[in-house]
Amino acid sequence: MVLEVALIDVIPGQEDAFEASYRLGHPILAGAPGCRSVRMTRGIESPSRFVLLVEWDSVEAHDQNFRATDRFAQWRGHIGPHFANPPRVEHFTDVQPG
Repeated sequence: MVLEVALIDVIPGQEDAFEASYRLGHPILAGAPGCRSVRMTRGIESPSRFVLLVEWDSVEAHDQNFRATDRFAQWRGHIGPHFANPPRVEHFTDVQPG
């Protein structure tokens, strides 16, 4: 399992519209093969900053089953107009204790 972390800065004043667009687009992302979970969080100190957390079976599942498909264009069509700048996206794996 990998965790996709996307740091998203939204145009100030468009936070509520971004949240509404996320709700519309959520099923598109969550329904992608290999997607295990989707969570969006909003900054408290920086209310125009959001963090998208998506668990994928693998980086390949993210790239091949979502980014390389029409699902990505649909998803981006919902949320993209609210971006202040392109999101910063990285993938992470868990560090196992001891």
